Amino acid sequence: MGTGITGGSPEVEDAERSFVRGDLEWGTTAKLIRAAAATWGDHPAIVQGDVTLSYAELRSRVDEAAKAFIAAGIELGDRVAIWAPNIWEWPIVLLGLQSAGAVLVPLNTRYKGTEAAYILGASRARILFTVEGFLGNDYVSMLRGSGSELGHLERIVLLRGDAVDGTTSFADFLSLAAEIGDLELDGRVDSIGPDDLSDLLFTSGTTGAPKGVMCTHGQTVRAAADWGSVAGLRSDDRYLVINPFFHSFGYKAGIIACLCAGATIYPEAVFDVPAAMASIEQHRITTIPGPPTLYLSIMGHPDFDPSRLSSLRLAVTGAASVPVQLVRDMSDVLGFETVLTAYGLTEATGFVSACRPGDDPETIAHYSGRAYPGVEIEIHDEGGNALPPDMPGEVVVRGYNVMQGYFEDPEKTAETIDAEGWLHTGDIGVLDARGYVKITDRLKDMFIVGGFNAYPAEIESLLMGHPAIAQVAVVGVPDRRQGEVGVAFVILRPGVDVGADDITSWARRNMANYKAPAAVHVVDAFPLNASGKVLKYELRDRVSR
Repeated sequence: MGTGITGGSPEVEDAERSFVRGDLEWGTTAKLIRAAAATWGDHPAIVQGDVTLSYAELRSRVDEAAKAFIAAGIELGDRVAIWAPNIWEWPIVLLGLQSAGAVLVPLNTRYKGTEAAYILGASRARILFTVEGFLGNDYVSMLRGSGSELGHLERIVLLRGDAVDGTTSFADFLSLAAEIGDLELDGRVDSIGPDDLSDLLFTSGTTGAPKGVMCTHGQTVRAAADWGSVAGLRSDDRYLVINPFFHSFGYKAGIIACLCAGATIYPEAVFDVPAAMASIEQHRITTIPGPPTLYLSIMGHPDFDPSRLSSLRLAVTGAASVPVQLVRDMSDVLGFETVLTAYGLTEATGFVSACRPGDDPETIAHYSGRAYPGVEIEIHDEGGNALPPDMPGEVVVRGYNVMQGYFEDPEKTAETIDAEGWLHTGDIGVLDARGYVKITDRLKDMFIVGGFNAYPAEIESLLMGHPAIAQVAVVGVPDRRQGEVGVAFVILRPGVDVGADDITSWARRNMANYKAPAAVHVVDAFPLNASGKVLKYELRDRVSR
């Protein structure tokens, strides 16, 4: 193996050690919330609507939830799922289940019943926390209507919404806490170690079937603390968390990072520009991470008024190409003191690299920064050799942040993490002489819709559920508003006459909206190479012409 250039050198780590917490005394999220409550006490931890919880009150609520989980029979390593938007109850359930030793399984609120049922079944989650009526979705009904057998799911707890037969209210679930004393809870918290699993986040791949990414408490806490330290997150920050809690960014760079820094979480259930601007003005919000489309939406709205956003201080973006002008506008128009870009993936605990305060706009726009302390980045050729600066190849990552593996899938794990511990990201990029990484393309076909990863193989599998479709190929194409969107090319079954609009409507009813193709083209045949594989670049060219 060649040595090439590595992002994440010992010299860089030495320079940053003063403000990045590497060996964290907390070790687990259960001990993190206790340390945060002891440190910040009456300082606001979560604010949403008429609910304000201090760090001390949050710890009390988390302890109550943890006792309820123990009383419900939850043991170390059991999986508990949350299918809910960004509401103040979410962090309580999260930290409560983890304080009882359970493993978080978050579900995308855009999922339909079949998609949610697959993950609940694959993870064998014992309890599901959800809501009814969010954006008109009745999650319990969708789940029960999926026709899936979920024998492992013992209980469904409603955090909000009208009661549904066979479910438990959150208040009734919490009443179980009375059965458990403080000493029993303390013993459970002490039994959880940094190497125990904290979360199981499902991510799709080129095979189409979502895979569960296993990460530990130690990885999660350290990575979130490092992210907050590099970005400069502070205890006086008021953080509008628009990124969904079910996503690794909203969960780890949102909830966990705030606990590490003592910042205040302002959950935003649905991104709406007027509502976001009102919240920024009312609460003097300082921090808003999100994809580029978020900031473009704010500046492009007819009601945009920069004078209402004077409190903004810190922005972290990424997930798509970032124009230099946007970086400048985020400083000059939106008023951010610090604008950073970052790169991460679920298999790397959500964090790989980030720009640093003081980087110039061109670097911030064109690069995703350099590795966090304790993380290495290299660019490898097809033979696994490290490449010199500015030579394109596959981005590989090694360090404490690399996942433990895919849940109950050693073969896929071995395909993704090599014998030397390098995580193969499937992304094409370059490293410059400074160790800054630029993502230029993808080995995989994954594309990003408004900040959400969309995987053609998974979408193709879902579309094959349509009775009229014989074959399907999905590609991602540029889109001004969403960054990228999916376009499906389909071959119909013989004798079937179905319009493209009918297929598009079916997709929107049966899959998450970011997965549903923006357009469908009915074709007679696909362009193929000599081995019979679909030439997707030719399909992309058809759309761009």
